[in-house]
Amino acid sequence: MSTTTWSGRGVPAQHPRGLPRLDRTLVMGVVNVTPDSFSDGGRWYDPRRAVAHGLALVDEGADILDVGGESTRPGAVRPPVDEELRRVLPVVRELAATGVAVSVDTMRAEVAARAIEAGAALVNDVSGGLADPAMLPLVAQAGTPYVVMHWRGHSDGMQTRAVYGDVVTEVADALRLRVDAALHAGIPPDRLILDPGLGFAKDADHNWQLLARLREIVALGRPVLVGAARKSFLGRLLADPVTGRPRPAGLRDAATSAVSVLAAAQGAWCVRVHDVASTSDAVRVTACWGRYAATEPAWALTP
Repeated sequence: MSTTTWSGRGVPAQHPRGLPRLDRTLVMGVVNVTPDSFSDGGRWYDPRRAVAHGLALVDEGADILDVGGESTRPGAVRPPVDEELRRVLPVVRELAATGVAVSVDTMRAEVAARAIEAGAALVNDVSGGLADPAMLPLVAQAGTPYVVMHWRGHSDGMQTRAVYGDVVTEVADALRLRVDAALHAGIPPDRLILDPGLGFAKDADHNWQLLARLREIVALGRPVLVGAARKSFLGRLLADPVTGRPRPAGLRDAATSAVSVLAAAQGAWCVRVHDVASTSDAVRVTACWGRYAATEPAWALTP
């Protein structure tokens, strides 16, 4: 099992072996090496710019860098595997050489394998092993920590599958099944991380329910990664009151930091964000508050 530590408010109880272990929620900085990301419009598509951006995120407080070469925005078309490799490998290699923990965001076993060879310390698979049957055996053999995300299909059709009775219960049940599959494949239990998959085959109401009841995902007993950065449900919440237009992606960072606080307060192991500086401050504040809140009697914390 994952190492258990103090589990007061704002501090994760589970830490995957082989990754940074801190007394607060970790911050994963996003390095999109794609031309069609909804959040940054391909700003870091050039490998040199991507590496510079990743190093800047580390300076701002990122504990892990997540490098991805395939956009998973709704409606996105998958790139050929050779193109995905061309995008991510030089960036993973250069960033890993600096000593920072690098995650590869991919659904393909071949890309994961090559990225691990290049120095990646974590595989972040938004399909939870469903998109490529070779993924779980590959990760088991490599012994690399692995993110299992809740997933119902590729980006070009996933939102048609956003139908649930009780979204939190159904996501938790699906994650249990994927954990069982990962364990059966030979992935060590202390290397598994769960992600409820905000925005993936989920509408805004589903996302808010998952955030409100995140403790139920944390209670599954694995470290939990939450990725809400700049997502459309935040844009709709902050829509212009006159025109009704959603808040542009680049102006959703304050809202993302607020979500990161909510996730950290419920025991999330890590939050995945674009704006590292504000989130780094936010999780540190949450952890400090948690240490004090944990010493207070229950009646003192009741509004």
